[in-house]
Amino acid sequence: MDPEASQTAQESLDLIFHMSNILETGLDRHTLSVLIALCDLGLNPEALAAVVKELQRDHVPLSLH
Repeated sequence: MDPEASQTAQESLDLIFHMSNILETGLDRHTLSVLIALCDLGLNPEALAAVVKELQRDHVPLSLH
């Protein structure tokens, strides 16, 4: 990845993390990054959101590291 693309990706993740904090999702940067990558691979974002909600409801820690 070229430096400009890397910078843009980092800025996008920063913005998404900020929005996530405002919405009080409880998701960390790494988890958000994985979810974004899964969406980029073609997984349905609504299905991923449903899984995240279910895991949070069941009190399963969502941190992936």
